Amino acid sequence: MIDRDLPLKKEIANNIQKLIKDRGWTQIKLSELSGISKSTLSDYKNCKTLINPGNVEKLSEAFGVPKSEIDPSFKTPNIDIVQEYDNQKISSDSIEKLPICGNFSFVNGVLTYEDIEGYKDIPKSWLGSGKHFMIRAKGDSMINARIENGDLLLIRRQETFENGEIMAVLVEEEAFLKRVYRTDNSLFLQSENPKYPPIILNKNSKVKIIGKLKTSFIQY
Repeated sequence: MIDRDLPLKKEIANNIQKLIKDRGWTQIKLSELSGISKSTLSDYKNCKTLINPGNVEKLSEAFGVPKSEIDPSFKTPNIDIVQEYDNQKISSDSIEKLPICGNFSFVNGVLTYEDIEGYKDIPKSWLGSGKHFMIRAKGDSMINARIENGDLLLIRRQETFENGEIMAVLVEEEAFLKRVYRTDNSLFLQSENPKYPPIILNKNSKVKIIGKLKTSFIQY
């Protein structure tokens, strides 16, 4: 079986090795400082398992570096940020009205938009293929990804993702916007604010990937 995560595992292993070497540490010292067992660190260095977001956070704190210097999946994605102005005008034949949803759910297997606060005119040229909708960011859990409370977020409907992408996810009846990571047996929903721990889901969790963040709108 092809290990699709092997290139990422190798890059993470090299990053950990370099950080240890630069500081003149031993693996034992790193284990003591991070609280991660020596056997788990060995698995990461030997590319046996893919590091989970919680341990990326622990290594980030131990080394005193950003998480992206350990796991490149934590690099800020290329999200378009659009500044809007009241006097901007778009011709009606080149726009699409998208719902701004407060929540969403599945009814008989069909995605249903709920708590719609209004509709947003979006140039069709920005959308490309696929179906889209909008949500409004709530709280400060994604501030390090430049997503602030109240920002409008354009979501493209899709169920597939690459580790580290920011996705809209439905867990039970609650909607989340998080970085998503899949390991062998778990799904991690990672915030972009260190005060929020990752949400760890297993195969028994009721979870549905809704879509991928495409654009964040900053309004003035």
